[in-house]
Amino acid sequence: MTSVAPVILLAAEKESAEVTDWAARVGWVVGLGLFVALVYWLMREGWKWRGTLQGDLPELPAAPDEPGAAKLAMSGRYHGSTTAGQWLDRIVAHGLGTRSRVELTLTDAGLDVVRPGAADFFVPVAALREARLDKGIAGKVLTEGGLLVVTWVHGDKLIDSGFRSDHAAEHNEWVETLNDMINKTETEGAR
Repeated sequence: MTSVAPVILLAAEKESAEVTDWAARVGWVVGLGLFVALVYWLMREGWKWRGTLQGDLPELPAAPDEPGAAKLAMSGRYHGSTTAGQWLDRIVAHGLGTRSRVELTLTDAGLDVVRPGAADFFVPVAALREARLDKGIAGKVLTEGGLLVVTWVHGDKLIDSGFRSDHAAEHNEWVETLNDMINKTETEGAR
C-alpha cells in the first residue's frame, strides 16, 4: 500500500500549466517572420547578383517576321537554361532563368520559344548545336529521357535550354528533327 499512496499524492498536487504566454508566442512569430523575410531577401539578392555577373550576355534575338512553315510544334514547360554541360549553373540574365509554360515552334529559320509571362526568344538555326534527351537541368530532375535539352550558341556562350512537352512521346521526334537540321546546316556551311 505504500507504493500507491505517493502516486495519489503526486496526482493531487499537480496543477494545470499556464495556457498561453501571449507575449512570448507573438515574439516568436514575429521573429520567425523576420527570419523568413531575411532569407527571401538574400535569395532575391543572390538571383539579382547572378544576373549582374551574366550581364555580358547579349540581348535575346526575336523571331523573324517570316519564319516559314512550322515543322514541329509543342506545348509544355520551359525549365530554364544553363551553361552547356553544367546542369546546375543556371543562366538568369534576360529572363532565361524563369520557369514558365512554353510554346515551341521549329521552322526552317530556327526555334521560336514563346513563353507567356516571361521573355520570348528565338534561336536561329545557325546557332543550334545539339538536341538530346536528359533527366535534369537547373534544379529540375525528371525520369531518364524526360527532358528535351537544346544546346545553342548565344554570343560567345554555349547554352543548354530544357523543355518538357505535355506529351513526352514527342521528345524523340524533336531530337531527331533538330539534329537532322543541325547536321544539314553544318554540311551546307562546310561547302
